[in-house]
Amino acid sequence: MNLQIIPGQKKPFFFRHISQKLFFITAGSIIQAFAMAVFLFPHAIPSGGGAGIAVVLNHAFGIPMSLGLWSANIIFLVITVSYLGSVSAFGTIFVITVTSVSVNFFEVFIEPPFGNVWIDLLFGSVILGTGVAILIRQRVSNGGIGYIALAIYKYKRINPGTSLFWMNGIIFTFAAYVIDWKIIILAVMCQWLSTRMIKWIHQFPAPK
Repeated sequence: MNLQIIPGQKKPFFFRHISQKLFFITAGSIIQAFAMAVFLFPHAIPSGGGAGIAVVLNHAFGIPMSLGLWSANIIFLVITVSYLGSVSAFGTIFVITVTSVSVNFFEVFIEPPFGNVWIDLLFGSVILGTGVAILIRQRVSNGGIGYIALAIYKYKRINPGTSLFWMNGIIFTFAAYVIDWKIIILAVMCQWLSTRMIKWIHQFPAPK
């Protein structure tokens, strides 16, 4: 029996795939924003390089966390977009924007439920890792500084994890110098816990 492929038959699958991908990218962005705004930012705990700069700008100049986060990540992205291409940059811009808008929303409408730095660190890191893992599964960066790490890898063949570690370390150190030295300990613990969460989630097969 001959099977004929009707022109346009694949379009519903294509649009379903795109809409599903967009849903997961949006969900991952909102989840990581929830972790930052409700659990980490109230204690000035930076979840990454862009967040570290946002914390410093907020402390030094009173700039809202959401605006500082968006501005820092966009600057990182603009610096490297010519090296990595505009297509993947669009996805990262979408993530940065949804995350920043969501941070502003949660800071205004959601009260931190615990108020204890160690409990908030635990919950914030686990939730953050969940959001970032969702984004990684969709092959988009969760922030502009990750884009710099990818650009360094492309041209210098330095492992992205290594360059990201040192860039974040420098930013965390500066934030600790400006605000409080205990921030380094909290930031490193946040990175460790969220990374463990990302690795754990990636043990499971991606939904089809």
